[in-house]
Amino acid sequence: MAMTLAEKLCARACGQDKARPGEIVTAKVDLAMVHDSSGPRRVGPMLERLGAKVWDPSKLVVITDHYVPAIDAESAAILDLTRRWVADEGVENFHDMQGICHIVLPERGHLRPGMFIAGGDSHSTTGGAFGAFMMGIGATEMAGVLATGEIWVKVPPTIRIEWHGGLGLGACAKDMMLKLCGSLGMAVGNYKAIEFTGSTIAGMSMQERMVLSNMAAELGAKVGLIAPDETTLAYLREAGARLDDDAAAWQSDDDAEFEATHRFDAGALAPQVAAPHSPENAGDVGDIDDVAIDQAYIGACTGAKLSDLHMAAEILRGRSVARGTRLLVAPASVRVTAGAAADGTLAALTEAGAILMPSGCGACAGLGAGLLADGEVCISATARNFKGRMGHPGSLVYLASPYTVAASAVTGRITDPRAMLVEKAA
Repeated sequence: MAMTLAEKLCARACGQDKARPGEIVTAKVDLAMVHDSSGPRRVGPMLERLGAKVWDPSKLVVITDHYVPAIDAESAAILDLTRRWVADEGVENFHDMQGICHIVLPERGHLRPGMFIAGGDSHSTTGGAFGAFMMGIGATEMAGVLATGEIWVKVPPTIRIEWHGGLGLGACAKDMMLKLCGSLGMAVGNYKAIEFTGSTIAGMSMQERMVLSNMAAELGAKVGLIAPDETTLAYLREAGARLDDDAAAWQSDDDAEFEATHRFDAGALAPQVAAPHSPENAGDVGDIDDVAIDQAYIGACTGAKLSDLHMAAEILRGRSVARGTRLLVAPASVRVTAGAAADGTLAALTEAGAILMPSGCGACAGLGAGLLADGEVCISATARNFKGRMGHPGSLVYLASPYTVAASAVTGRITDPRAMLVEKAA
């Protein structure tokens, strides 16, 4: 029987030959991931009341990223609780202050195609870029996973999204996802798998593919999948992942049944901007009225990987941040920071006037430094711009790619980056 990639992953996890959309199965979890906000402080008390311990500490990854570095006594207490719980439970896969969980997990070789993974964060869909069924769940479900190593899941139908052609100047994966949010809406993937495919995806780096799977959450998807290929396997080998012999075989069958297929032309894609207060309010950057900004933010799992910092630096080399505008850069992990320091990217950013921030979720999650005051306007490389998410409910957040965020920082207004990139190439 022909199956989609999502159906194959669910079938493997529940020990069946096949799995069909709508079927409720009991899946064995290959890996669970929690962070300092979703993890020990929430699931710890539940496990204690149940008299349960972590079913297999070797299959749990704990990452501190939301409250790092501690800025007050409350955040310090949350981190202290996390560290003590990890030691008590014997969890060896603990990455403390190393970066954002969705970036650290693949960086450290924890992912591989064919896995079934429960993540304690809505953007856990990022793991789907590696051919794994990785979904975000809440603390109550996570407590069940940690106690039993299993979880009920309803096998999702799959929507296929095809992108073909080469991306134009100043466009990248973030623009692709904002285009999908604006065109398809944020409910199109509700309790469905989204599988990204097409020649555009085949030509992308893993860092760019991760943006697609990451922001599948903004389309409401349960998982955001990309079938593995040699690009996937090369990334994972370098990260030290132990790959199965059939790692590249995790593909949808040619005659698999998809609920719907949507096709897009990458070559026709202009840089996108999403207006407050939803990623769904996306459109071409040229359609945005003249908007002055107070802050530009390059951070978070969506927008501060090394490739994202490279985009920003391409704009900022030889230019300066506009007077009265602040550009904050929070690399997604300490390894990203090290890579950007080694190749001169950090120097290009800071020489232009960017302020370097610690690695972590930070202002994207309304935590730490970089929050907005009432009435302030920010353009951000993050995934969400819900009302009050980055500070005061009266602030306004626009979403865009690192190219567009950097160009806007230079002018102090929301700006199409293409003219600056053309000038650079001349």
